[in-house]
Amino acid sequence: MSLALVQSRALLGLQAPPVTVEVHLANGLPSFTLVGLADVEVKEARERVRSALQNAGLEFPHNKRITVNLAPADLPKDSGRFDLPIALGILAASGQIEGARLAGYEFAGELSLSGELRPVRGSLATSLALRNGQIAAQLVLPPGSAEEAALVPEAQVWRARHLLDVVRQFLPPGSGAADGPADAPPDGGWARLSAQPLQATGSYADLADVKGQAGAKRALEIAAAGNHSLLLVGPPGSGKSMLAQRFAGVLPAMTVDEALESAAVASLTGRFALSHWALRPTCSPHHTASAVALVGGGSPPRPGEISLAHHGVLFLDELPEFPRAALEALREPLETGHITIARAAQRADFPARFQMVAAMNPCPCGYRGAAQRACRCSPEQVARYQGKLSGPLLDRIDLHIEVPALPAHELLGAPPGEGTAAIRERVAQARQRSTQRQGCANQALQGQAIDTHVLLDPAAAQFLQTAAARLGWSARATHRALKVARTIADLAGAQHTQVAHVAEAMQYRSMLRGA
Repeated sequence: MSLALVQSRALLGLQAPPVTVEVHLANGLPSFTLVGLADVEVKEARERVRSALQNAGLEFPHNKRITVNLAPADLPKDSGRFDLPIALGILAASGQIEGARLAGYEFAGELSLSGELRPVRGSLATSLALRNGQIAAQLVLPPGSAEEAALVPEAQVWRARHLLDVVRQFLPPGSGAADGPADAPPDGGWARLSAQPLQATGSYADLADVKGQAGAKRALEIAAAGNHSLLLVGPPGSGKSMLAQRFAGVLPAMTVDEALESAAVASLTGRFALSHWALRPTCSPHHTASAVALVGGGSPPRPGEISLAHHGVLFLDELPEFPRAALEALREPLETGHITIARAAQRADFPARFQMVAAMNPCPCGYRGAAQRACRCSPEQVARYQGKLSGPLLDRIDLHIEVPALPAHELLGAPPGEGTAAIRERVAQARQRSTQRQGCANQALQGQAIDTHVLLDPAAAQFLQTAAARLGWSARATHRALKVARTIADLAGAQHTQVAHVAEAMQYRSMLRGA
């Protein structure tokens, strides 16, 4: 048969649209033509496939006119993931393997010139897309990529180390081939992988390493319990970065769906590692990062830092030093929990349900209000420095907390602080209360759900109204303080939000002007 069809998948955001690799061999002037809106690295597959077939001892049809079509034609394709299906299509069209046996399988993998299979990015996202679409297909992937895809429950994944490992499973009858792919020893070139149970393989840094800073630790606990964003303000060396880097360990353990979504986004950029499985990510972009680096972009669209921090923490150190456009681009994802990258030819949706932890100095020199050193900044310089952060952005940060510098005798003589495990247990209990009551974290409450589930006492409501009017808060700031108060009540195990809970929540919105 001179025509063969092999199934594969492209990547478009977290979606994995199907791609049919059509290979046709015809008589005529020998050539190798690849069509179907293929990117440069896909077109380079012609040379990789030719060399891999020859070096593996297989026949490459030099005397034929080879046409490879990647359908649908209007879907952009990139990366070397189509090397393996193109090679199998050529072998099936030339009769070296049986094309009918390829039905029900989907292939992806980059070929080396010797025929070895190399991992490709996005394999976990592909497997997750098959699961979400309830598509019963068997994936054949290289080492590294296969282990990622097998993390998805009920996924049918085969691992192949070499092109010949795949070819042996689909030889024509009478060529020594089995009736279909069979299980092989785990150390063999061809093996079926089973899904692994959700179990974190790494660990977080312990919050007990941070001495003192009881107020900041309390703010971290509240932020973790209610999924609130947090701004740490303090002089250099006060421990802001240490606190932020340990925040992910305070969050509740990831569910299977959360771990899969987070890992799938990391897989799109090739940054996923099995050692980070089921651990909440902490992304810390440098303050020179552009808006595209933070929210995503490019052609084809790639996820940015806010998507890589999905179900984890986005830590922005030296917040005022970030470009204004980059910070303003965070406003919508902070509200919606997703980002849409729109381009002329296509658009891609990425999840971005992250918790933002930001850190900054109170002034350009960093020592405003510090007892150890005198600040040398003028009021105009302080106002200009803090003015780099817009009011709408500060409005969307739920908690603002001061992190003062500790004197040397307290730093050296203080005992270790409370450990991460104890704080995480309280946070998990508070999250469970809010989930049982309203089905989501307190930060996600919107509209009438705030009035329904906050359960504000009349005295607390009057107290909040008076304080908000005197402080000139916006409606958003008032609602965010109300949701923080509900989280404080959950941590205390209280059914109703009381005056004490509202008063504590108000203390976390007075660090900077316009907050």
